[in-house]
Amino acid sequence: MSSPRIDALMQTMTLAEKIGQLNLVTPGGESLTGSTVNTDVAAKIKSGRIGAIFGVKSAEAVRVFQDLALQSRLAIPLMFAEDVIHGQKTIFPLPLALAASWNMDLVEETARIAAIEASSIGIDQAYAPMIDIARDPRWGRIAESAGEDPYLASRYAEAMVRGFQGRGLDQSDSVMACLKHFVGYGGATGGRDYDAVDMSPARLHDLYLKPFAAGVKAGAGSVMAAFNTLNGVPMHANGELINTVLRQGFGFDGLVVADYTGIQELVAHGLAADKAGAARRAIEAGVDCDMVAEAYLDTLEAAVAEGLVDVSLIDAACRRVLEAKERLGLFANPYHRLDWGRATLQVLTAPHRATARRAVADCMVLLKNERGVLPLARRGAIALVGPLADDRVNMNGTWAVSGSPSTVVPILAGLKEAVGEAARIQWAKGANIVDDATLATRLNVHDWKDLSVVIDERTPAAMIAEAVAIARQSDVVVAVVGEAREYSGESSSRTSLSIPEPQKKLLRALKATGKPLVVVVMTGRPLALPEEAELADALLIAWFGGTEIGHGLADVLFGLASPGGRLPATFPWSIGQVPVSYDHRPTGRPFPGRFQKFTSGYVDMPDDVPHNDGLFPFGYGLGYGKVSYGKPAVDKAQLYGDSDSLTVSATVLNDGSRATIEVVQLYVSDPVASVSRPVRELKGFRRLTLEPGESATVSFTLTTEDLKFSVAEAVTDLTHIWEPGAFDIAIGPNSRETQSIRVFWNNATT
Repeated sequence: MSSPRIDALMQTMTLAEKIGQLNLVTPGGESLTGSTVNTDVAAKIKSGRIGAIFGVKSAEAVRVFQDLALQSRLAIPLMFAEDVIHGQKTIFPLPLALAASWNMDLVEETARIAAIEASSIGIDQAYAPMIDIARDPRWGRIAESAGEDPYLASRYAEAMVRGFQGRGLDQSDSVMACLKHFVGYGGATGGRDYDAVDMSPARLHDLYLKPFAAGVKAGAGSVMAAFNTLNGVPMHANGELINTVLRQGFGFDGLVVADYTGIQELVAHGLAADKAGAARRAIEAGVDCDMVAEAYLDTLEAAVAEGLVDVSLIDAACRRVLEAKERLGLFANPYHRLDWGRATLQVLTAPHRATARRAVADCMVLLKNERGVLPLARRGAIALVGPLADDRVNMNGTWAVSGSPSTVVPILAGLKEAVGEAARIQWAKGANIVDDATLATRLNVHDWKDLSVVIDERTPAAMIAEAVAIARQSDVVVAVVGEAREYSGESSSRTSLSIPEPQKKLLRALKATGKPLVVVVMTGRPLALPEEAELADALLIAWFGGTEIGHGLADVLFGLASPGGRLPATFPWSIGQVPVSYDHRPTGRPFPGRFQKFTSGYVDMPDDVPHNDGLFPFGYGLGYGKVSYGKPAVDKAQLYGDSDSLTVSATVLNDGSRATIEVVQLYVSDPVASVSRPVRELKGFRRLTLEPGESATVSFTLTTEDLKFSVAEAVTDLTHIWEPGAFDIAIGPNSRETQSIRVFWNNATT
């Protein structure tokens, strides 16, 4: 719908001013993800040559820049953006961890709080959610994703958009969501960040595009282009996907922004000879805003004069920028998010911290609990060991750009507060996160104030000896081990998925004491943990939990809360398995469960681990109860056509003595089709709390929309079909342990 205000404004704008609206810059600071920083920002704003700014960290700075914008000839307000990935000041668990909660109400609530805090300093747009499907844990940015599954990621995308955008984009406590990175970024070759991606059009539509379609349908106001090439075409120049699929196919009418210097990088990709050529390719592809590179600002006016770029492309992009600002309420009041009291009164509040604490418990995934070691009693002597056990700097994890270590409750403090005088807790570092000084320097790359990795002056042997000594004096050992925060995240690809060797040596020494051993793993990605799973009596994935990690972990360890998480991505047995996912295609020679020659398996892998799956499968996680599943039941075994629907249900029972959280998962298989289909696909889930002895019947409804798959031979083909025949409907606690029932879905009767 045309806006009279924007129509009138466009009539008065010069070409230079229109191009200025497409210029998205950073004045520098802690949000840099490249070597380029924009210069002369104030002068460019006053002359109408900047349309949006990101990386501003205070309400005072936002006010100064907005004042300058209103001094320009047309007084067009600036739009302010920031990387609000998993919280602004109150930092929540990493996105991968939030997805592990399988609790979309919680995900929405964390995004709502993040929007309130970010908007309080004048932020209009959040560069989140990141909804790249990630199936290779070597890729560090899996930490920012919702994991490996398109159904779970789609529900996550919807929840994040609802939370960020709230009651409407024009509200002072709402921010515009930015879906990223469009598209395929998580499929990078070798798990190397920014690298090439190659895949079939059908795979692209079945996996990687689905969360974007869901986010657009939920109303997301903006989308960010990805760094990668896709089948040889860089996404910043991929008009087929941006203009044809995103805009025309999905009906997206919002703003498309470049990633950091993404347009300039078309030169390095080999798609343009110079900055001017890169700008032409990007504007033709439908990228509205040029982030940092200023390729549009420097070259588009001349390109129009030379007849190389049609001015209508610039008009369309400028209009979309202005429409975004109008939706955000900036024309009505450029300062309406700048309520000075909000920047202090609505940040890190007690309710926000309470949600963060609850989120920590909801996201934690219990992988093993032999002999009911957990929950621990709040009495006796507890040895707390590990380089991350009394750490503030790493706890926020990657991409917490506005968070502060000073606001974090470390694990040691959280546990001591929980036990009070009833138990004695002793702490020892036990090991460095890594011993390699070169690696430590790389991991400290984003540390301007406090270092993530500090190599102790003591010898590794001395640190282990201290840890073993307090372990022998204790009733139970809690070892907190894992990655440093920048071991995962952007430009943090790994060739190993193991816990660093100094920490593995510590765990072996602690196990040798004979004391019950609880291993708590801090991580931003799936790790290969076969040895840790063998050594530990209880194994808990705590992720990087953010501001309230100490309180939230204490709640779980002492049974004040049940571990609510389930894996959103497969944890492999070995790095040699990756990429790995639960919904693999069947092979003509499947592994039979014990080694046989000429079957699809690994000669050096144990038989008791599925060779086409991981050590811990997608959807896996334990609670503190003992849940049993009845067989699934359906309301009909024969169905007909698109208008029919299937109701499938199962009864779950908590046989244990404690309340527990259970995530009931629904999977569908298409055993005979025109193309080989995945062995199973997630199509629904329900999260519920069961008291001891309580049962619940969980029901799901399926339609033919849930049976459809892409048959695209070109990326612009959005056709999805379903084929009549047999379908296996399975329900269970994870992707591996399910019970199924077969139904037949036929063509409609005539």
